[in-house]
Amino acid sequence: MLDGSLSGRREHETQTTIRVRNSPPDTNNTLQLKYLAMAADLLDLQNAPDPQEIVQRAAAAIAAGQLVAFPTETVYGIAAGARQADAVSRLSEVKGRADNHPFTLAIKNPLEVMDYVPELSVVATRLARRCWPGPLTLVLPGTHPDSLLREFPENVQQAVMPAGTVGLRVPSHPAILAALELADEPFVLTSANLSGQPAAVTADEIVDTLGDRLDLILDDGPTRFNQASSVVAVQDNQIQLLREGLLDPDALKRLSSLVVLIVCTGNTCRSPMAELLLRQQISQSQNCNPDQLEDRGILVL
Repeated sequence: MLDGSLSGRREHETQTTIRVRNSPPDTNNTLQLKYLAMAADLLDLQNAPDPQEIVQRAAAAIAAGQLVAFPTETVYGIAAGARQADAVSRLSEVKGRADNHPFTLAIKNPLEVMDYVPELSVVATRLARRCWPGPLTLVLPGTHPDSLLREFPENVQQAVMPAGTVGLRVPSHPAILAALELADEPFVLTSANLSGQPAAVTADEIVDTLGDRLDLILDDGPTRFNQASSVVAVQDNQIQLLREGLLDPDALKRLSSLVVLIVCTGNTCRSPMAELLLRQQISQSQNCNPDQLEDRGILVL
């Protein structure tokens, strides 16, 4: 199941080594024919003796310039290596997406954001620290001269940064995070669907729509949230919600705010008094009323 060469796409293959969950042989000819016609290998993470072996195969496939469908906590995504020019071009063709509609860059941890956005704003830093790994895509300026984005092939830069900003995300799913750790490049990532169609939340949905266009599909059952990530642009410490997903505007406002937590080790009644006094002092410095502090991105707790 897990053996075989990853050196190239099997253009003329009519039958692959696959694992069809909950489908005994010879019970459903229509289902069998559908899976035999697909070009992608379907690997079942939930029933695998060693899921890490599947992750290693996925990372090797990415390094070989192939397209891999990964589960995430939100929806399934299709990934290509960010240094693989041909794979990213193929990803654009598979997706059917316009050139001015950027793909996301998936990175392995929040600290790696500094490699691509060296001058990270305070608000962007808060959101990255508090939300990653998780269902948030941060759209940030990508034109810094020291950004590693400049090392990517020209078509990859255009795919992830057509307008001078780049969308970055650290997905919260062990399979794709482990693959990112094994890889020596981030992943160009997009939802597993044709442009304009609903994003896939199961591997079977990918098989139905894109199974003959991908190389590998990792099946981990339905995604946890069945909803896309929130997409937020941060410029000069101001946030703009570009797409509402799992994180609504109120949650994003709190997550991007300066939080001052008062802890009293003595008499507990002093904490409410200290909070009141501090709110008054901060509001005076901000030239606003205490009840307007939250609107200015300051939470006193």
